[in-house]
Amino acid sequence: MTVSISPCCRSANRRHRILRWLGMLLCLLFAQGLLADTPRPLDFHYTEVVLVDNAYFLNASLSGDAPQRVEELVQAGVVIPFVAEFVLSRPRWYWFDEVIVERALDIKLSYHALTRQYRLSTGGLYRSFSSFPQAFAALRALRNWQVAERTQLTPGESYNAAVRLRLDIGQLPKPFQVAAIGKKDLAVMTPWSRWTFLAGPR
Repeated sequence: MTVSISPCCRSANRRHRILRWLGMLLCLLFAQGLLADTPRPLDFHYTEVVLVDNAYFLNASLSGDAPQRVEELVQAGVVIPFVAEFVLSRPRWYWFDEVIVERALDIKLSYHALTRQYRLSTGGLYRSFSSFPQAFAALRALRNWQVAERTQLTPGESYNAAVRLRLDIGQLPKPFQVAAIGKKDLAVMTPWSRWTFLAGPR
């Protein structure tokens, strides 16, 4: 028995294949659009502890985007408090690591409507910027943060360093502290970035 396929069936199969490929293409384009609009989470991509004269300093850089809610609050006049946390420890084979140094650095991001300037406060240093992206880019860079005295580390020994950055919800105004409970748009916190380095020479 001979089986034949009519032109109508072949045409229908061809249209089905074309529609299927078009559907896959649309899904791919839609997914790429969603990914493009999704903020990248903050994370450290560069860290170092360097010895300069009689002290050790931390330099670090982060990648990632600010949540839209953070930008909205800053533009509404809310001071957004961040804190950078640093821990330096010495490994011990017989017990837990010995913590040598624990440091915290307060960083505040704000907007002044009269001057139309964004202000970044890092410790006692103030810097002004004309746009939110510029201010947030500066926030993502930790430079020359003194984290230890030279005498606190033994030259030639290995130490473990760890740093993270988080939005300090406890320093927000009370109404925003309550509103932030369970909200991911204000739960800004990087993972701990950890590395090992040798203390410098005497």
